[in-house]
Amino acid sequence: MCGIAGLLSPRGVDETTLAAMNACLAHRGPDDHGLWLAPDPGNPGGPATVGLAQRRLSIVDLSPLGHNPMPRADGRLCITYNGEVYNFQALRTELEALGERFRSQSDTEVILAAYDRWGTACLDRFVGMFAFGLWDAPKKRLFLARDRLGKKPLYYARYAGRFAFASELKALLQDPDFPREIDPEALSLYLRFGYVPSPFSIYRAARKLPPAHFALWEPESASLRIERYWDPVALAREGPLKIGEREAEERLESLLRDAVRLRMIADVPLGAFLSGGIDSSLVVALMQESSARPVKTFTIRFENSAFDEADHAAAVARHLGTEHAEETCTASAMRDVLDKLPDMFDEPFADSSAIPTYVVSRMTRRHVTVVLSGDGGDELFFGYPRYVLNARARWLLDSPRAVREGVARAAAALPVRRLRRVAEVLRHDDADGYLRFVAWFRSDEVAALTGRPVPPYPGYLEASAGAEDLPAVERPPLVDLVTYLPEDILVKVDRASMAVGLEARAPLLDHRVAEMALRLPQSLKWREGSTKWLLRRLLYRRVPRSLLDRPKMGFGVPLADWLNGPLRARMEELLAGPALRTLGLDERAARGLWEAFRSGRELRASTLWNLFALLSWADRWKPSPLERPASGR
Repeated sequence: MCGIAGLLSPRGVDETTLAAMNACLAHRGPDDHGLWLAPDPGNPGGPATVGLAQRRLSIVDLSPLGHNPMPRADGRLCITYNGEVYNFQALRTELEALGERFRSQSDTEVILAAYDRWGTACLDRFVGMFAFGLWDAPKKRLFLARDRLGKKPLYYARYAGRFAFASELKALLQDPDFPREIDPEALSLYLRFGYVPSPFSIYRAARKLPPAHFALWEPESASLRIERYWDPVALAREGPLKIGEREAEERLESLLRDAVRLRMIADVPLGAFLSGGIDSSLVVALMQESSARPVKTFTIRFENSAFDEADHAAAVARHLGTEHAEETCTASAMRDVLDKLPDMFDEPFADSSAIPTYVVSRMTRRHVTVVLSGDGGDELFFGYPRYVLNARARWLLDSPRAVREGVARAAAALPVRRLRRVAEVLRHDDADGYLRFVAWFRSDEVAALTGRPVPPYPGYLEASAGAEDLPAVERPPLVDLVTYLPEDILVKVDRASMAVGLEARAPLLDHRVAEMALRLPQSLKWREGSTKWLLRRLLYRRVPRSLLDRPKMGFGVPLADWLNGPLRARMEELLAGPALRTLGLDERAARGLWEAFRSGRELRASTLWNLFALLSWADRWKPSPLERPASGR
């Protein structure tokens, strides 16, 4: 797990700029760092035209032989690489049988050899999480790639005759010539969804390489080609597997055992996040079965009982016999993290569960360097309550607005957090019913703030269109798998864990597990009122149901209490400062939302948090001002 960056320029790469790009990624790789510069083959005495950089978190092969960027022995290829290819040992054996010889024990060298042997098709052979940039000197091209589910980030940018890429936006900003103009479409999509989705970034000049895609940049022709190499929507459209319950259970168990086993390969201390829920408990149970000693597990305890699952986690840990550690996360400790968020995410990001994710990552890093998590279980195995609500309450969601508003008022008046969220959903007017569950601000609110209509969300539209022929109940998890999961959940986990130099691995997001889950009959995911039915079958053989069966809680923070209390002054300061004008937002509309919340007329704390995170980001990074369209004045 590392931070990577690269800079290509026909006029020559500024080594000072490349070093600065690398230095600002030190949190992702505290153990080692390196630069690699390649001259223009047509001008051997001239300046380097290709530069690669890496900050290394040493996990496999801790020796200097694992140093990155790593050139091929003959110098034709060089790679800078972030992530883990878990099946590298099997690939190494296959390549050795073909005549390949290796100097190190690292997966980086295996990736180089695999590309040399199979070209871009090498991606089909990798099991893992990765993002890398590989310079191919004979072909005079840069090969960029990102893993299938989007666990590892990769930004790229074209500007001032240069091409740059990096794990995080802040690295691109180290180039003084990088233009900091905000992308108005990205801004609108952020307000709508709480994150900036691929392929957008918050800046016009930069883009994200989407999950399951690779890119080929040819400097001589300034040609960029982007291709998809894995498609979960197409897999789901192949139809459900013809498989019985017993066979499905055995096959899934075998896949999960192997996914966990591969992710336990490390030359550094390893543990697991444990919330006591279905996903993390199953991962820990399988880890314990593969380990000769107690697995180290970690959780945090919240002062607010509405968000606390620590007792459940401790009970599961006792049953499984893990070496369990927990830490109490006070409200003040979580608020202390707020100032770190704009640096941690370096583009607007509104998922407040990033705060406890960072806190548990920081606590875990004191004990281990690698941690396994249960991410992916909800999207793959029908876990979110909104999937059930969407399936059971279509009649209500499709009712006239007056009916929905009446039910919404009643739900909002009850002291139950989830019912308030239901009220928010019912008040949305989107024709696409599921958009109401995943949107933060309504379209009309975004338009009022920005003066622009909300642009299409490419990934959402593509997934929705591809899933049209599937049963309605199966569409939301598939859409989430290609939008919400990589753009929100995995961004949160990557930035929060890497901020403290912790590698997080997700066995449930092994693409082989995902491919099976995508084709499981719906009856094996949701049955008799139980979500994640097949996962539960596997877990109940290992942990008593009495320790597991309870409502899903999530990993939240008390936003309304904070905004009405300790964050009130900061929010009012941001609203009065220059950030709104910098972002081109309507000051009256923004302050109106805040006043409605403060007066109790509007209870959506999440939308105010969305705005708070955006203004905090603008206050920290000082982007170039975005002009508000004349019609929106």
